[in-house]
Amino acid sequence: MSEWLQQAIARADSIQDGFSDQRAASLALLKDTKWPTRKTEAWKYTPLRAVERTTAVAKEEPAELAPVAIDGVDFLELTFIDGQLISLPEELPEGLTVEMQESTLFGSIKPSRHVFGLVNDVLAADVAVVTVAEGVSIAQPLRINNLLSEGSEGHIRVVVELKANASLSVIENGEGYGATLATAFTEYQIGAQASLEHYRFALQVDDNVAIGGCHFKLLEEAKLNSSIIGFGSALQRIDTDIIHAGEKADAKLNAIYLLDGQELFDLHATVEHEVPNCTTEENIRGIAADRSRAVFNGRIHIHRDAQKTLAELNNRNLLMSNKAEINTKPELEIYADDVRCAHGATVAEIDKKALYYLQTRGVSRSQAQLMLSFGFINELIDQMPNEALAEWVRPIIRDRFAQMEVK
Repeated sequence: MSEWLQQAIARADSIQDGFSDQRAASLALLKDTKWPTRKTEAWKYTPLRAVERTTAVAKEEPAELAPVAIDGVDFLELTFIDGQLISLPEELPEGLTVEMQESTLFGSIKPSRHVFGLVNDVLAADVAVVTVAEGVSIAQPLRINNLLSEGSEGHIRVVVELKANASLSVIENGEGYGATLATAFTEYQIGAQASLEHYRFALQVDDNVAIGGCHFKLLEEAKLNSSIIGFGSALQRIDTDIIHAGEKADAKLNAIYLLDGQELFDLHATVEHEVPNCTTEENIRGIAADRSRAVFNGRIHIHRDAQKTLAELNNRNLLMSNKAEINTKPELEIYADDVRCAHGATVAEIDKKALYYLQTRGVSRSQAQLMLSFGFINELIDQMPNEALAEWVRPIIRDRFAQMEVK
């Protein structure tokens, strides 16, 4: 066991609240969990040196930070700074509650195999429980901000429950300044005929270590539309789990990752089709430049009773350097015989002929590179349901591309 994990376990006993039973169960599992190494399949391409070497510490007093502004979107804000819940929405629309209270959903949707999920179970000092009442549609998006100051370690946890026929839009926003370490996990239960529009912006770069997960349980005829956009950093890891627990549930996941320098980004996505007549569509696209490394593992598990399942997974990657590295592993595990499933993965280089052609037409190399690479992922940005968010993120991605060069 690593020294960092031993220290995390030692700190866990100091946290006492309404979630003590769940924390105790996770702590017992954590004590028996081996520290992931390169021999651990789920961490084969993702070393944890950045965690073991971190100098980030939990701070008693949070810094004064403000989340990035997004024009054109009227948010309900839920803000964590340095791991502490600092602010809740001043006024909540009828049918929406945000509380710090015990929830039976805490730890019940996120699988126990996630070692850092267990760490988050026992170290998240503040757990926010968001509930949307039956039949209620919340017009304003709820933005969950996770802000960390220089040298800070923070662990945040949010549980979201949408009752039957409810709808909600949630934006998870992570920001880190300097050398930080964060774990951020959210659990969502989407009730019968309920709808969740979900976004996760993991745009931390440089020395940030950010590990987290989004875990969804869909009941009968529930709908999920999720978009993830991530940059690389010293270590950026996101685990996503989608569990189809009710018939005719529908899930869509789009994800984009853009890496430069010696950054590392790891996305693990698991879909469990437990019941019949459900659909899943996954589109994952990544671009890696310089000496960066990307990891994608996408697993779709069709259980024996999950007949009439429709599931598709597509992962496309673009290398902008012969020293960049992308490891992709799509998986289908099927135990039902009446299903339609497909998966595919590609890794290619930017088209040098197309780059040269644009330059011969008077387009600068950097602009030509931007045009070709942006076109590769713009389709997924266009599919974001919230147009204001799409317009906000486009110039951020363009600036990111401007720093990345074909080598």
